[in-house]
Formats: sequence, structure tokens, C-alpha cells
Amino acid sequence: MNEHLDRLSPQPLWRHFRTLCETPRPSGHEAALAARLEAWADAQGLAHERDAFGNLLIRKPASRGHEQAPGVIFQGHLDMVPQANSDHPHDFTRDPIETYLDDDGWLRARNTTLGADNGLGVAAALAILEDDDLIHGPLEAIFTLEEESGMGGALNLAEGWLQGHYLLNLDSEDRGEVFIGCAGGTDVVVEAQLPTAALADDEVTLRLSLTGLRGGHSGIDIDKGRGNANRLLVRVMRVLERLDVRLASYQGGTLRNALPREAFATLALPEEELEAAKAEVAALQTILRKEFAGVDDALTLTLEPVEVPAEEPLTGQATHLLLAAIHAAPCGVERMSQEVPGVVETSNNLGVVSLAAGRFHLGALVRSLHDSAAQDLADRLRAVFELTGAKVRLENGYPGWAPQRDSELLTRFKRVHLEQLGSEPAVKVIHAGLECGILGGKYPALEMISFGPLIRGAHSPDERVEVASVEEFWMLLRALVEDLTR
Repeated sequence: MNEHLDRLSPQPLWRHFRTLCETPRPSGHEAALAARLEAWADAQGLAHERDAFGNLLIRKPASRGHEQAPGVIFQGHLDMVPQANSDHPHDFTRDPIETYLDDDGWLRARNTTLGADNGLGVAAALAILEDDDLIHGPLEAIFTLEEESGMGGALNLAEGWLQGHYLLNLDSEDRGEVFIGCAGGTDVVVEAQLPTAALADDEVTLRLSLTGLRGGHSGIDIDKGRGNANRLLVRVMRVLERLDVRLASYQGGTLRNALPREAFATLALPEEELEAAKAEVAALQTILRKEFAGVDDALTLTLEPVEVPAEEPLTGQATHLLLAAIHAAPCGVERMSQEVPGVVETSNNLGVVSLAAGRFHLGALVRSLHDSAAQDLADRLRAVFELTGAKVRLENGYPGWAPQRDSELLTRFKRVHLEQLGSEPAVKVIHAGLECGILGGKYPALEMISFGPLIRGAHSPDERVEVASVEEFWMLLRALVEDLTR
């Protein structure tokens, strides 16, 4: 599988990426990959260590005569976002990623996320470590765990461990750009046990589904106007409330940092309202398709009979309060930045919503360039759901990365970019959670930048990377390492 990767250039980088594709690595399941990388480091004669959390550090001594050059650290995360199309069974803890090249020069995966985020950054760091033709100072590669599920590896990274002066985060997704700042964030987790009541004799049960959305990264793509399946399906159910609908079960989204593409609800309603419900759903599909034309053209709403569920539906009052709270919760872009034009400052993603046997769960991810704004928006979410009696907790908070526009590392990267590609890179701040903010708090003396190849559709089965940009990324990375050695 994936033999075609061995024919791409630069071959060492793609060879390592093939290893990552063929080693399952969703968040929390990176052990097998870490063990393979340790065995690879042993074969290369490279020193390696793990900290208490399991983060992996590999070191390579400087080229002869360059021992006094400032140390360079490559940084990426081993885990990937596990997203598959609902009609494609895929066990991300066991099954490899199957990739293919399309006719336009992009590498994709069949019906799943590709794992280019952050697999290509990891592969590039490994290829640099085995490049014996490269002139370099002391090198370190730090590979963190559980970045996608809550920045666990970075938050728990050992202090006093890294020795280098320059840190190259290889987890960005735009060619011709370099990132020097990012948003911080916090998870908002809502849980409640809601009252239920037995199905009435005149009630029937139906399956309401919303599918066909593009989804995407909850930071980078939050301003693209794409639909959020949880927000939209709740909107539909709010309309159906006038028909005395009750909610029995719900499942929408799978990750708090991915825009939910699908959502499904089991409903109970009086049989006499069945035809009216079908008409409402058909009308709402027309309305939503018009609203999201050109963005989510495949949006599909269906309402179908299902067998009576084992769980009792919520009471009518509980259904009303729950739908009202989700409908009122902040979702999407909250504010654009006044300091960095064109960049989202603060947002929230209603990423995962579920209900089973009256047990409600919601997982949201708040992001902001200002930590205070993230805390405030998270508190607003807390306030909305506490009105329903739910328990709300904020967890996995991580700081933003404040830009350093006058750093020596940025100056040298801009010069190398100009020499290699004939233009200076655009210097950007990103509305996504890079690990640099956390690492900077632990290692304040580090100078950091982030760059990478061109990746689109991250956190969704539409994820793809432009193959030509990978070679460009590799060329820049090698040239920058050699420049930092002088």
C-alpha cells in the first residue's frame, strides 16, 4: 500500500511519510509510531529520550567544526485527526491510511483524513536528521503527543529538556507564508442528565439526518462560511418543535477541533404530525441549500421512520430547554482582529454533541488571539448551559503565541525565502492552536517560527497536500538549517 509515495521527491521525506500513513496514530494511540521512530533512531545511531508524558526527543550532534552554532529544534506532533466519511468504515487505531495522487498534483486519502497535518512536518524533521550531506549545528526533533485532542503533549512537555536556541514548528499549511503568532484556546465540556418520559401511544419515532457538509479545521476554516452540522440540525429541530417533537437521541460531530459535517437525531412526535414534519424538513432543505450555495452544495436533510429506540425521549420541556440552549450558544466567528486585518480574533466551534438515555454531552473549542477574550467567550457558554442546570467545565486551556516581529530567526528565514524562491514570505498570525505558545511559556528564550507545505481541508476527509509544495518546503528547510549554522 502507498508504494507510489516512494516515487515522489524528496524521496527521504516521502518515505517517512509512508511510514506514518501505514502506522495508525489517532490522538491517544501514538505508542506504535513512537516505538517505530525510536527503533529508527537506534538504527541511525541517534540519541533519543521520552519524557514522563511520552513525548519523544531525538538529538543529532553538530557537523564537525560547527559544534558552537546555535541549536535548531524541529517540532511537530505525532497524532492525526481521525475523520472518515460515514459510509466508509475505517478503524483509525488499526487501519492504515490509503493515499492516492489526483490529476491536479495533490495527494489525498481515500475517504479519510490524510494525516499531512502534521505528518509531513514530522517526516521532514526525520529526513533532515538522516541527511548526512547537510551542514548543521546541534539538532533536536521534539515530537509531541495528543496535540489534536487538547495539546496534551505540549502542556506536559518536560521543562529544562530542550537545548536549542531556534525552534522551527513544522505544523503550518500555506506556501509562501511564515507564521509568528497563533490563537490560544480552551475546551468547554457540558454534561447533564435530563428528564425523560415514555413514548406515548400516538407517537412515532423518526431519524432526522443532516449530511453532506464540507467540514474542516475549526480554526483555519471557521471563517469560510461553512455549515456547522450541530448548529443547523438544532435549527431544524427548533422549527419542528411546533409539532410537539421530542428528542430521544442525538449524535453530531466527532472532534471538538473539526467543523462537524454530519449530525443525526432520533425524534418522537405525534403520528398525526408526520406529514407536516416531512413537509417542514423538505422546505428547510431548500432554504439551507440556498443559504449555503457555493459552500456546502451537498447539504442533505432526511427524515425517515426508525424502530422505537430503547431509550425514552426527553420530556417536552427538557427538549425545549436543550434545543434553546444549543441554539443560543455562540458558534462560529465571534470577532475579527483589529490588530491583524483579515484574521479571526475569537471563535467557538460546537464540535461534538450527543444525547443517549437522557445523558447530554457537548464538547466545544473556544479560540482567541487574546487569552482574556477566550476566557470570556468560554464563560458565556458556561452561563448559557448553566441556565439549564447542566454542569460545565473548562479544561485543556492553552495560551496564544505572541508575535516577535523583530526576531533574528524571522529575519533569516525571510532572507532564505527570498534567495530560494525569489520573494519574501508573507508574515502571518493564524487563528489555530499551534504548540508554540505553550512551548514559549516553558522555554521563553526560544525564537520560533512556523511554516510548512500547502495543505487544504485539514481535519476532514477532503484533506490534501500539493505535492510540488512539499519539495519547496523541503528546499527551504534545508537552506534555513544551513543558514542558521553560519
